[in-house]
Amino acid sequence: MNAKALIAALVALAAVLLIPPLVSAGGDDGPGAQVRGLRILVPNTPGGGYDITARTAAKAMEDADLTRSVEVFNLPGAGGTVGLGRLVNEAGNEKLIMSMGLGVVGSVHTNNSPSSLQDTTPIARLIQEPDIVVVAKDSPIRDVDQLIQEWKADPGKLAVGGGSSPGGPDHLAPMLFAKAIGLPPKNVNYVPFDGGGELLASVLGGKIAFGVSGVGEYRDQIESGDLRVLAVTSKERIKGIDAPTLRESGVDVEFTNWRGIVAPPGISQNDTDKLVRLFTDLQDTKEWREALSTNGWTPAFLPGKKFGDFLAEENDRVASVLADLGL
Repeated sequence: MNAKALIAALVALAAVLLIPPLVSAGGDDGPGAQVRGLRILVPNTPGGGYDITARTAAKAMEDADLTRSVEVFNLPGAGGTVGLGRLVNEAGNEKLIMSMGLGVVGSVHTNNSPSSLQDTTPIARLIQEPDIVVVAKDSPIRDVDQLIQEWKADPGKLAVGGGSSPGGPDHLAPMLFAKAIGLPPKNVNYVPFDGGGELLASVLGGKIAFGVSGVGEYRDQIESGDLRVLAVTSKERIKGIDAPTLRESGVDVEFTNWRGIVAPPGISQNDTDKLVRLFTDLQDTKEWREALSTNGWTPAFLPGKKFGDFLAEENDRVASVLADLGL
């Protein structure tokens, strides 16, 4: 090779090395670019809180170009502990995560689950959400005072349904409600459903007297008038919901549910960091902020180890509440 050809080759090589690659329209150079092919396990039926949270987060991540090809699938059973068992058995699988929350914490206790949340890799707590007390639009129960009167008069007849098994948020909220009005929790006729979707059908069909569930699960039915909200369990009234808090109604109860994400045990620290970063980056997107507003969710982000510490505290708290209620 003569000198002129050698110089030309070196110039071409320098151009390749020095010119930065173009940013692709698909966001492959974005902060979540290293997380692809993610699968989110939902441990209850479609339409429940874990399902809505998972699908909302997946869509927001994709719309914000943080990642691509997120698959959400349902594996219901035993208040979420069937899904938890599947997650724990997939040790080392960095492509699988699970949507979960307070309900799974309780179900581990009440179902004597062989798998525990302490066996998982904590990724992030995402949101908090109050519960609502609802009846069908044609229910004869018009307000909280009437509900309390009829419930205390015949607790066996007035069945309450929740989208979680005993120990979950939709179970704990009415039990705390009952205790606050002097009704022994053991006398409450609680009917568990595997998620808010199954509960909704029973409330609308009049199979149970009233239901307790997360506000974000029933926004559409409330706006359409198919459901009537009697009260909310939050500290303050919820924007867009024409209903008092339980405390306004003379019931000394304030209760908030939460949801988050865990991964299987045994994934590397590098893979854990990628997943934590993905959900951290999600917090700053307009897509996620809009989702929070639409669903009436309060942001409650806790990443990684902080979420793990919170899970340990919640495990102890739920065990204590269940013992206090005699359940």
